[in-house]
Amino acid sequence: MSRPQAPEPALDVQGDPPSGEGDEDTADGTQHSHRMLSFSDALLSIIATVMILPVTHTELSPQQQFDKSVQKLLATRIAVYLMTFLIVTVAWAAHTRLFQVVGKIDDTLALLNLACMMTITFLPFTFSLMVAFPAAPLGIFLFCTCVIAIGVVQALIVVYAFRFPHLLNPQIGRSAHRRLHRKHILHIVLRGPALCFLAAVFSLFFYPVSYLLLATVIVLPYVSKAAGWCRDRLRGPPEPPAHSVEFFTFDLQEPLSKERVEAFSDGVYAIVATLLILDICSDNVPDAKDVAERFHGSLVAALSEFGPQFLAYFGSFATVGLLWFAHHSLFLHVRKATQCMGLLNTLSLAFVGGLPLAYQQTSAFARRPHDELERVRVSCAIVFFASVFQFAMWTTALLREAETLRPSARFGGREHAFMFAKLALYPCASLLAFAATCFLSRFSTAIFHLMQIAVPFAFLLLRLLVRLGLALLRALRGLAPPARPTEGDPQAPLLPAPC
Repeated sequence: MSRPQAPEPALDVQGDPPSGEGDEDTADGTQHSHRMLSFSDALLSIIATVMILPVTHTELSPQQQFDKSVQKLLATRIAVYLMTFLIVTVAWAAHTRLFQVVGKIDDTLALLNLACMMTITFLPFTFSLMVAFPAAPLGIFLFCTCVIAIGVVQALIVVYAFRFPHLLNPQIGRSAHRRLHRKHILHIVLRGPALCFLAAVFSLFFYPVSYLLLATVIVLPYVSKAAGWCRDRLRGPPEPPAHSVEFFTFDLQEPLSKERVEAFSDGVYAIVATLLILDICSDNVPDAKDVAERFHGSLVAALSEFGPQFLAYFGSFATVGLLWFAHHSLFLHVRKATQCMGLLNTLSLAFVGGLPLAYQQTSAFARRPHDELERVRVSCAIVFFASVFQFAMWTTALLREAETLRPSARFGGREHAFMFAKLALYPCASLLAFAATCFLSRFSTAIFHLMQIAVPFAFLLLRLLVRLGLALLRALRGLAPPARPTEGDPQAPLLPAPC
């Protein structure tokens, strides 16, 4: 017998229940899901980010050149990392959609969510197997099994929540067509795991198809949208069903909650910054016996050997911090994140997650000076893609500014030029550094360190520079001669007749 449906309390301006009603929910055995969602966002951002560790810890002998074999190995691992990072973000997006449907939780739902998170935490181990043995079926099979298990647990959450309608969003809980809603949501939740099931089967005898199917999981929402658009153009718009479920959408193509996008993004930036100092702590603390024998007990002399690594750490941390600052500034002006902005944000975070690899490359300058040019270019490429997707996100927001941006940041607003310059700094600087290494390859390390030092100072001076630039443009516009009116133009002022 189902439990009786509890009345939905009114919400205040912030979306929280009025004071006193939270106690009633607790007495009824239900709670609001805010804290559980914060925990889930933090855990998912950690899992997505630590995927880079097997790539950064690629072992190379001191005598090994950064030749084509090493480049191929690194490119393969980066490609697998990007694919698995994006799959984790798909799982996060599905989790976000799921808890737009489930408004409240009880102990059973909280435990089911913990089971889902536990399965997700196993993904980095399966990814490590895929990186170490990309052609072995076991790593791919275990990764696919984890994704299938995540989908099954999320399906159980859907079934359980629909069993007790008072846990659902009020729009669905009060609907007379909950069965149609449940079918629609289960279809969305299980289509990714179904593809992973096929990928697990193909991994046993032809693994390239498995990687193709895993990549399809990432692009499936966009392929579905494109297919629907083409179908509507060929057949015309479909007839609305008699019992429509479209008044409450559960669709991976719809915009995500801006607050959860910010929370997930902040988690990725925070974990990347933490991974940098963990590498310093593990690799740059001298051995006591080595200090006594080689440096005669002088810890200062022993630490001086790690000077380039500390320089690389501070430069990498400044890059992470300033990219977060640009992301933070962008979302201060954003009212709603569209589907395209969400995709660009995910791609930017994927390359931000690769910044520990950039740190590893730059910290190796002193140990491997013979291949520093290639390492500088890898680092510049990572920084460029991490920042250029932020710039693309801002450009996309401007295209639909009435829907996405606050008035102060719209085209021609007081913050428009400043945000444009702020988000263009790192793409321009990294691209310029990469191009400079093509002509001045002997000074590649100096060029890269100059970029790391110059960009933070540029951020400090940016507002002043933008104001000076705008003043200069206004001055140049004032010096330009006025356009001569054309004959017959009704808007042209009347000119005195010649004497």
